[in-house]
Amino acid sequence: MKNLFLIAKLDIKESTRSKWFFVYLLVFGGLMALFFVTGITDSVVMGFTGLSRLLLVYMQVTIVILPIFILITTVKSISGDRESAILEYMLSFPVSLKEYYWGKMLGRFFIVFFPVFLALVLGIVWGVFKGGELPWKMLFVYSGFLFSLCAAFLGIAFFISTIVKSHDVALGASFVVWITLLAFIDIALIGLMLANRWNDDLIIALSLLNPLEVFRVGAISLFDPELTVMGPVAYFLLDTFGHTMILFYAVLYPLVLGILFAMLGYYFFKKRDLL
Repeated sequence: MKNLFLIAKLDIKESTRSKWFFVYLLVFGGLMALFFVTGITDSVVMGFTGLSRLLLVYMQVTIVILPIFILITTVKSISGDRESAILEYMLSFPVSLKEYYWGKMLGRFFIVFFPVFLALVLGIVWGVFKGGELPWKMLFVYSGFLFSLCAAFLGIAFFISTIVKSHDVALGASFVVWITLLAFIDIALIGLMLANRWNDDLIIALSLLNPLEVFRVGAISLFDPELTVMGPVAYFLLDTFGHTMILFYAVLYPLVLGILFAMLGYYFFKKRDLL
């Protein structure tokens, strides 16, 4: 256990020294600062005001930017160490494969989750300073959404990083995964439904297997319990699951998906040729 935390600490130090981490901080911190400057907390759009409006815009940003940042910066975590012979060097110490793998994941999770959570907290603090009411429920539930989304794509990224040996192939695979999941939020599913006359229930079921779509539905239901912005689909979701179950599913499903991919990645990491 001690070695696991040492590996995590080493990965955190290595990440904070890299340029991509400062870009990561700048993107989310800078966007939140931009929201403050443009006065989003003072605007009224589609009935959303104050902190609700701020969090809604933040959700739209994270659903696009956060997954690709996690994927492109994490897929090189193990494949990059393998190519640069760092993996061989690390395994020359009394460190087990289990400690190395999960230590890297723990350190990387802190790096990808902390900046987005910090930006969220700063946004809440600013909104309260401007006279808004502190939305405890939104803060905790939306933090859970961010936590599970980070876990999902971190698990996917580590899985990709263990099954490919080339850094370039890992980056290409991460872009394919991101574009595919992003397209299947709306565009591809609507096209399949119109072209092939698929059953509506099947289309909705497929969409709820997409962690990005689950995050989107959960976040919208947090701000709009009636899901009015989603149209007729809202009736099916609310009648089938209910508002509370939607929130639980939006937190638990991406988290479980990330754990499964991480465990699958660890399985291949143990079985395949490490060097």
